[in-house]
Amino acid sequence: MRVAIPLYPGFTALDAVGPYTVLAFTPGISVTFVAGDTGPVLDDQGSLSIIATATYDELPDPDVILVPGGPGTVEALNDARLVEWIRTAHQTTTWTTSVCSGSFLLAHAGLLKGLPATTHWGFHDQLAGFGAIPVAERVVTEGKVVTAAGVSAGIDMALELLARLRDEDTARAVQLAMEYDPAPPFTSGSAANASPELRKRAMGLIVGV
Repeated sequence: MRVAIPLYPGFTALDAVGPYTVLAFTPGISVTFVAGDTGPVLDDQGSLSIIATATYDELPDPDVILVPGGPGTVEALNDARLVEWIRTAHQTTTWTTSVCSGSFLLAHAGLLKGLPATTHWGFHDQLAGFGAIPVAERVVTEGKVVTAAGVSAGIDMALELLARLRDEDTARAVQLAMEYDPAPPFTSGSAANASPELRKRAMGLIVGV
């Protein structure tokens, strides 16, 4: 089972690394970071890079694609090689997935037209402009397309995906191996529980203002 995670400048590290950790833990699943060219790709903070070890041409037909999001998504929408790779790879994937604003790349490739999908709460309503049906849920599955909400939701999505790729017991074992048992110190992890002031401050962190 081959999983490909495409990287582009300005991706959010946890969008890629969270699901990577879940899936790479599992025997029989290989995870490859891909890009237009091999080599390091900087994240949205400009201080962390992940090495793409294969190009899109070298891995054109993975079983699963997992597209991360991040501030760099806006520029990535104009990356014809990336968008075409997503569109073409989707034709033969078992699962096509995204985390956070990675769903906009799926949509731009024409994969979410008329489908329910989710993304980061701050950009949720914008999905409709790309032909998708915005759904305020942490993970949304429609056919073989799975979208996750913001950043940390990618771990939840990957565990749900693993249960489908293998079985629930395997997903539970990986969750335990990771000791993924969230108990955050605050209840502000959902926009539904946050004040307008806190939401504004959080968005400022995202867009850099």
